[in-house]
Amino acid sequence: MKKQFAVIGMGRFGSSIAKTLSNLGFEVLAIDSSEQRTQEVSNIVTHVVQADSTDEEALRALGLRNFDVVIVAIGQDIQASILTTIIVKEIGVPKVIVKAQNELHGKVLCKVGADKVIYPERDMGVRVAHHLISSNIIDYIELSEDYSIVEVQASGQMVGRNLRELDIRAKYGCNVMAIRTGDKMNIAPHAEDIIKHNDILVVVGTNEDLKNFEKTFAE
Repeated sequence: MKKQFAVIGMGRFGSSIAKTLSNLGFEVLAIDSSEQRTQEVSNIVTHVVQADSTDEEALRALGLRNFDVVIVAIGQDIQASILTTIIVKEIGVPKVIVKAQNELHGKVLCKVGADKVIYPERDMGVRVAHHLISSNIIDYIELSEDYSIVEVQASGQMVGRNLRELDIRAKYGCNVMAIRTGDKMNIAPHAEDIIKHNDILVVVGTNEDLKNFEKTFAE
């Protein structure tokens, strides 16, 4: 049985999550206090409800405890975000993911029971910064405070050499998890695999090690 998701807050971030999950075939309940916002996603998600997420009785009536994951994507109203998180956890939702405005907001959310806190603005800033550093950086995903994954387009000094010759693990402390060649993804690359022009390397490591790796292959 597929997971059921509820997304509270139909701003740009919340509606984007709701639409993506719905397009992937999941059942999605979209909740917002604005009638206009709920109407905007009514033809995309499974169910839409106009409700005040700080009203515990309203959320209980929606049967949120039966959903696998609830995403609290409330925009600027930090108080409503925190109160909604408390209510949703008390209702008994197994996994609650909450959007935070800043680090302090995130710490409070963790203390009141959020299972995962995400920082869309900060994370996007990190990605943009890494893209600016090098034209070879395709994407940058922060896994934790210490570890990240970076997708790097093969530069001139990589092309024509194999992983053993590049020796990325020994030189930079990073691991090449996969190599994408066109539409094909090699998820278990061998030491003898030759890097081709336009290949994408998926590399994981500590943020410090990845920083050194990026500097070397930035040109």
